[in-house]
Amino acid sequence: MEKQKVGGQAVIEGVMMQSKKKRAIAVRKSDGEIVVESKKIKSWINDKGIDKIPFIRGSFILIETMIEGVKSTNFSSEFFLEEEEEDKFDIFIKKIFKDKSNNVLIGFSLVLAFILSIGLFILIPTAIGGIFSKIVTNNIALNLIEGLVRILILFIYIILISKNRDIERVFQYHGAEHKSIYCYENDLELTVENARKFGRLHPRCGTNFLFIVMITSIILFAFFGWPTPILRIVMRLICVPIVAGISYEIIRFLGKYNNRLTKIIAYPGLMLQKFTTKEPDDSQLEVALEALKAALE
Repeated sequence: MEKQKVGGQAVIEGVMMQSKKKRAIAVRKSDGEIVVESKKIKSWINDKGIDKIPFIRGSFILIETMIEGVKSTNFSSEFFLEEEEEDKFDIFIKKIFKDKSNNVLIGFSLVLAFILSIGLFILIPTAIGGIFSKIVTNNIALNLIEGLVRILILFIYIILISKNRDIERVFQYHGAEHKSIYCYENDLELTVENARKFGRLHPRCGTNFLFIVMITSIILFAFFGWPTPILRIVMRLICVPIVAGISYEIIRFLGKYNNRLTKIIAYPGLMLQKFTTKEPDDSQLEVALEALKAALE
């Protein structure tokens, strides 16, 4: 079988895996049964050839990945809705939009995530940087302070959510995803015994991407000096696609080569993965492997 590039995402009590042509989700239900759904990938980015354009493709792929990620999470959550009381907001949306309610909820989730991201990683860091501007006059130093605040917020956010029991299990499935991919990349039979041998930190992880985005933004924003608060916010919003495009090419580079340079670049993101991944048990590895097998069929 021809070697394919595969990636994935942990979801509620399961894992989504994606190869070049197929996307599969495996979820373990409360009764222990593993449900697997797989389908061919339909991507307008691939159809239009945007995925072949370096530095442009990154922001488009990021948006598509976020959309598919929300869809995968919604799919996995449906198996546990019967065990929990449906909240009033979901009931209201389904009553108004009926069969289009899922698309509305996905759109709402993405918009909310975007707003929260702006608040946490743009507004707060640049406001704190503005406070330091009263005692620091060097523009590069101010941009460095802003970037370090951004990284600190990301770190604190990850630590806080990891205390939640449900998120902790998602992080365990995240570890299972990485171990399964390593098993495949090393040409071993996709079994729990083989996957268990590997580490849970992977250079092409989304956590690495987030850290690279942080570092790239520090370097890029330094070229724009330290203008007024409003102009800083506008410039940072405008630069989001540029930062995403550069970061995507770096993460591809890390996945393609394994040398001293790539190891140095990937190291901080790998260390951050110690918090976003947890050691999975065999039952979680089994789920991740089922998703991977389905994506590779």
